[in-house]
Amino acid sequence: MYHDLPLEELQTFLPPRTEPADFDDFWSRTLADAQSFPLDARFEPFETGLKLMDAFDVTFNGYGGQPIKGWLLLPRGLERPLSCVVEYIGYGGGRGNPFDWLQWSSAGYAHLVMDTRGQGSVWRPGDTPDPEMEGGNPQIPGFMTRGILRPETYYYRRLITDAVRAVEAARAHEAIDPKRVLVSGTSQGGGLSLIVAGLVPDLAATLPDVPFLCCYRRATEITDAFPYQEIVNYCKVHRDKIDTVFETLSYFDGLNFALRAKAPALFSVGLMDEICPPSTGFAAYNYYAGERKEIRVWPYNQHEGGETFQRIEKLRFLETLGA
Repeated sequence: MYHDLPLEELQTFLPPRTEPADFDDFWSRTLADAQSFPLDARFEPFETGLKLMDAFDVTFNGYGGQPIKGWLLLPRGLERPLSCVVEYIGYGGGRGNPFDWLQWSSAGYAHLVMDTRGQGSVWRPGDTPDPEMEGGNPQIPGFMTRGILRPETYYYRRLITDAVRAVEAARAHEAIDPKRVLVSGTSQGGGLSLIVAGLVPDLAATLPDVPFLCCYRRATEITDAFPYQEIVNYCKVHRDKIDTVFETLSYFDGLNFALRAKAPALFSVGLMDEICPPSTGFAAYNYYAGERKEIRVWPYNQHEGGETFQRIEKLRFLETLGA
């Protein structure tokens, strides 16, 4: 059922934002620190038995110079350099197997799938540990409260940094045109694709589906669903830490990155989505600063959003960009 604002209100919904005074400085320092380590992107051929695609087992250095895994999938027989889709994965998932990721290379794009540090044990396996998992405070099981008492220790500082460096890794491969790299993802991956668009100024496009990591306080107030419920449960126990929690989260709110993002963007929301309520996705879309932006609304869908229908919309959108 519908549980959020009516569509006509969603289309103009601009909730108050909380942006730290040192937001830009925090992210400049974070990314500069990561870039002080060599990227060291490595692409090892990986045999799949597929005749129309070349697969590579990817390793590059992300946050703290720590190794991050991924896949690079290249269509055979096309003129290079290629446009490239860098894809981020939904909450709890990992990079799995190349067979899980055939759409973009089948459509003629290079496709770099970034593994998610510390995740990949819920619905698709991953291969990247998070060496800094402790975070320094008691935590609800999951990732939303890891290190949440300080932005410097929060889990998503590491993951977002990895996501930016994944773009650098894609651009380092000779088969990829560095000017035609775009980012995409669903849920957590959608949130990351929005955030990276706010940190990397020259992307070809961003494609955030049913984005997570947006408008945290509202999300915790209007849904009982996980993963946002991890934050609720933490605040329920740590009553004296609520202000600290949301101060940290303000450094990682997709709304603040949306104001800094300029790449052409195609969003999606499901109006019956209880995991990432539609008002949080619309808030990110409405704040998005890029001149070329569109949103696809799936009225009777929950967090699955448009699924295959949205994939078709993505391809059509990129065709209009010539990407």
